[in-house]
Amino acid sequence: MKTCPFFGVCGGCIYDFTVPDYREKKIQELKNLPLTDKPIWISPGTRRRADFAFTDDVFGFFQHKSKKIVPITNCPLLLPEINKILPKLAKLPWKASGACLVTLCDNGIDISITSAVPYFPKEFKSAVDKIENVIKVTWNNQTVIQKEIPTITFDKKTISFPAGAFLQPTITSEKLLRDLVINAATKSQHIADLFCGLGTFTFSLNTEGFDINGIGKKRDLFKNPLTNKNLEKYDCVIMDPPRAGALEQCKELAKSTVSRIIYISCNPLTWQRDAKVLEKANYKLINLTPIDQFVGSIHWELFSIFDL
Repeated sequence: MKTCPFFGVCGGCIYDFTVPDYREKKIQELKNLPLTDKPIWISPGTRRRADFAFTDDVFGFFQHKSKKIVPITNCPLLLPEINKILPKLAKLPWKASGACLVTLCDNGIDISITSAVPYFPKEFKSAVDKIENVIKVTWNNQTVIQKEIPTITFDKKTISFPAGAFLQPTITSEKLLRDLVINAATKSQHIADLFCGLGTFTFSLNTEGFDINGIGKKRDLFKNPLTNKNLEKYDCVIMDPPRAGALEQCKELAKSTVSRIIYISCNPLTWQRDAKVLEKANYKLINLTPIDQFVGSIHWELFSIFDL
């Protein structure tokens, strides 16, 4: 492949990951960051989830900065199991507009649909039921079909996968991040896993998890972060927040005596903002490793360690 057949048409990628100078171009997104290690590159063709758009029987990806949908029946970024069903998904009776999140789980494919139209037509249910390897479909959290409960496994711990839940985009990057976290936290005695989600790191380290969704204690860390008092019993905190970052939580950590903070970020801009709060409180950045987890996009995953 000399170039992605959809590059420049579909808005999914800003950089063509098939060209020889892809890495040289994308690394420029990191030029203002105090990196301590070279980037870790994730191979294309390994994404286990993708968010598609649909309207008036057109299914695919939006054009860049446009509401026009480019029909997609194969994407070089995705795993073969997802590409295999894309032609069938494209032929479904999409009589509404919305988003379609396709996720490959341990035991099959989960499809989570959100739309301003609250209902789905009977012919849609009949058609999607025939697609091989699709085990669950929801429409605005209403079950369309369910052949099995989708499951995901984190370090030998298998749990049910809620429709639309967050996952790292590739199994490779998930395992890589988990290994980095485990290695960084190995000497810690009491660990809090904040924004823990379904438990990417929680189970491996037997940590106490907190999140508004997922397996941890229910807590909205944006509105109600763990306070300095709450943090007294921990010597290590792991944070993996959404793109909005963890500003309010970092303000509380800045008052604490937590000796190590492991901060994983999918947004360098909010990471830089939050890092300033920690460094002003005498936390020292000792590791910053970028990971090209979002191949083709402008986005990077950052793995960082701050010590007090």
